[in-house]
Amino acid sequence: MEDFNKLVEAEAANIQRQGEDDEEQDPESNTLHQPLLKRNRTLSSSPLAIVGAKVSHIESLDYEINENDLFKQDWRSRSKTEVLQYIFLKWLLAFLVGLLTGLIATLINLAVENIAGYKLLAVVNYIEQERYLMGFIYMAGANFLLTLVAAVLCVCFAPTAAGPGIPEIKAYLNGVDTPTCLEQQRLDLGKEGPLVHIGSCIASLLGQGGPDNYRIRWRWLRYFNNDRDRRDLITCGSSSGVCAAFRSPVGGVLFALEEVATWWRSALLWRTFFSTAVVVVVLRAFMEYCKSGNCGLFGKGGLIMFDVSGVSVRYHAEDIIPVAVIGVLGGVLGSLYNHFLHKVLKVYNIINEKGKLHKLLLSLSVSIFTSICMYGLPFLVKCRPCDASSLESSCPTTGRAGNFRQFNCPKGYYNDLATLLITTNDNAVRNIFSINTPTEFHIFSLTIFFALYCILGLVTFGIAVPSGLFLPIILMGSAYGRMLGIAMGPYTKIDQGLYAVLGAASLMAVGDCFNPSIYDIILELKGLPFLDAHPEPWMRNITVGELADVKPPVVTLSGIEKVSHIVEVLKNTTHNGFPVVDAGVIPPMGSPNGATELHGLVLRAHLILVLKKKWFLQERRRTEEWEVREKFTSIDLAERGGKIEEVTVTKDEMEMYVDLHPLSNTTPYTVVESMSVAKAMVLFRQVGLRHMLILPKYQAAGVYPVVGILTRQDLRAHNILSALPQLKKSNGSKKGN
Repeated sequence: MEDFNKLVEAEAANIQRQGEDDEEQDPESNTLHQPLLKRNRTLSSSPLAIVGAKVSHIESLDYEINENDLFKQDWRSRSKTEVLQYIFLKWLLAFLVGLLTGLIATLINLAVENIAGYKLLAVVNYIEQERYLMGFIYMAGANFLLTLVAAVLCVCFAPTAAGPGIPEIKAYLNGVDTPTCLEQQRLDLGKEGPLVHIGSCIASLLGQGGPDNYRIRWRWLRYFNNDRDRRDLITCGSSSGVCAAFRSPVGGVLFALEEVATWWRSALLWRTFFSTAVVVVVLRAFMEYCKSGNCGLFGKGGLIMFDVSGVSVRYHAEDIIPVAVIGVLGGVLGSLYNHFLHKVLKVYNIINEKGKLHKLLLSLSVSIFTSICMYGLPFLVKCRPCDASSLESSCPTTGRAGNFRQFNCPKGYYNDLATLLITTNDNAVRNIFSINTPTEFHIFSLTIFFALYCILGLVTFGIAVPSGLFLPIILMGSAYGRMLGIAMGPYTKIDQGLYAVLGAASLMAVGDCFNPSIYDIILELKGLPFLDAHPEPWMRNITVGELADVKPPVVTLSGIEKVSHIVEVLKNTTHNGFPVVDAGVIPPMGSPNGATELHGLVLRAHLILVLKKKWFLQERRRTEEWEVREKFTSIDLAERGGKIEEVTVTKDEMEMYVDLHPLSNTTPYTVVESMSVAKAMVLFRQVGLRHMLILPKYQAAGVYPVVGILTRQDLRAHNILSALPQLKKSNGSKKGN
């Protein structure tokens, strides 16, 4: 992460020079001007992270239900019809997410198959005429042009479109608001990883009624005007994206459950499966329509990677050993791949921070290198004779697809490496997964193919184009799976196509004992405050009260507060939540002298809304219920955004008062100061909190009711270690379960 310091600190300096009017207040930071990733002895946090290809301000999301008086009144007033309407709309939006994701995925597949198909047909035509140089120029030129268009769009118009987008979605579902990553300006041109992002963008736009500038404010959409329901909808979108890429509904749900989502429940499981089922129906309908030749070169559309409908597989006891070996090798190779990709991304950061021109040149250089390898390497392998016993399968093939591509070979021979390289990635997967082809690919060709995709997977990921890791990793894994199948041929009866599938599956998993997943690595590099499921072991040796001691004092507000004090607090802090405390409260039982009561927590957005609506009182008093409903609705409180700089308060208004009781969340999550940080972090993550109040262990006269307040930044390991470096020396610093 330290390798990003120069870029991020430079961006932070530029933002700070623009002044407070141009920057978005960070709700999680403890100081106003804290450079990103700077280390000091105070528990602090940063407002910046890298989203897409640019440095942005980040916030946390309000997944917690804000149980203030308006929410309670709105909930009590809902009829059974409105409750049923809410449930129906959740399923309707899940259906629309699946429908739209399936339609867009179909259009993407149509475009990819036709563009790549006509390009390959032209290249094959030049090769048949033995005009090899023209074939290379045509292939490299087409790839160069396509890369140029994608890179220009990403660099100049939609920086957040670069990469797969999955780390940002994972962070969002963890509770991090990643700016612009779910807006309509994202232009995903890839397929697998970007399709996850496309599905999530569709879900976000449906949930909020469109983009921020052109939102549809229908009355029924008020039910989804909160981060909690939008999170569920985006989870449906991410699973629909994976399903659209591989036409696998169960795979899409499992991907969302295991890799992307932080919070899960059984009702969400059924809605995500419903969305993916709709995607499959849409894709199947278009595949049936395209069988009649109405879709150009669409063909199978890259939607079936391994058809097992007519395959009968038998296993034997001796097959356990090679399958176990594949799993072990997959974990080791996956960890090595993540390690080297981490290094490559650091190098790319140095190049990308030099400016837009360098980003474009890097992307175009990778495109040229890819074209040279794809076109040139098949000339290094020997032509293989077609199997005369399998006359039913066309060998050699001269079209854009097929298992036995002729390429530069004479009649009756085929080039096995060209079969995998001079085609689309989808066809390459289909070819290498093919069953009953034990002698189709030579081990030398598979070795070249494996090494090439290892290199291309490393150098391609991270350039300024939308890209994913699924297919490169699948192709790498299937290559080494086939190589192992060839080596184990005399000792096993498992088909080599199945070995390829097992190899791809093993490489898609990660050896967690060596390093984290690639998405977790990217989250760390980008500085996104993702909370992992497992706290560090040393977090059990420190309490939340000790964390509160190394933070600035908590800022509280009175239940009936003066306007001038609210304005002062909002201007001089960047906190997003403030405990509301009442002094002199007489409890039902206890001292008649009164006590100090923790009434709840009020959000910064609600304070700004009060100032905008000028809901002020001439004297210090509690308001009536009708006064609150006359000025505010639950929909008003669900709106986010707004800056204190946008509010104008007169001198006379500064002397007035605001009753914060009806706007305060009276049931915030609290922990005792003696609780361990590990336990608090698990609670914070599982419930999806934005704020956690720390209460004193002992309740007595003169003891303040709030010790401190924790946010996700306060629970991040590197922030704690920078404030308490002695913890680094504690035993068991490695991550545990």
